[in-house]
Amino acid sequence: MLLFLFVIMHEFGHALAARKFNIKTEDITLLPIGGVARLEKMPDDPKEELWVAFAGPLVNLVLGIILFVWLFLTQNLPTLSQISLNTGSLLQRLAIVNLVLFLFNLIPAFPMDGGRILRALLAIRTDYVKATDLASKLGKLFAFIFGIIGLFSNPFYLLIALFVWVGASQENNSAKVRNLISDIPVKDAMLTNF
Repeated sequence: MLLFLFVIMHEFGHALAARKFNIKTEDITLLPIGGVARLEKMPDDPKEELWVAFAGPLVNLVLGIILFVWLFLTQNLPTLSQISLNTGSLLQRLAIVNLVLFLFNLIPAFPMDGGRILRALLAIRTDYVKATDLASKLGKLFAFIFGIIGLFSNPFYLLIALFVWVGASQENNSAKVRNLISDIPVKDAMLTNF
């Protein structure tokens, strides 16, 4: 339950960053592999997208640091050799979980947070469609890697691979369609002779 609380806080990080740029959050959905904050739109400015994408992992980093500081102050901080997700006190494991969530979300597997950060950084230097295409291709590469890992170890990675592959494809197609129709006025698509 606490893990899902941290996932919700992560998604609220995205939602609050989006609100700063006047973008509403439609809803937040919790999935077995994490959460999704559905924004009414992605920011048009790549720097704003960078902040919105990084806000979620940043929440986990801050929570992890706070928990580690608390463990240090209460003299319950584990040594590096004692750090594990399977052993230690609940607070020790929650601190580690938040750092794992931070690092996992920074993997540049588009459309995960790390992939969105990558696209935003690429879009600062190139156009949005090309940046999305590059981030999407890298996301599919990570999906393939997750799939291979899932076949030989933990099947949970197969679910992540499917999510990343489908999400990267959809985001890439969506960016291309938006670009194609962005210069077409509505009147050109309207029927006016009835």
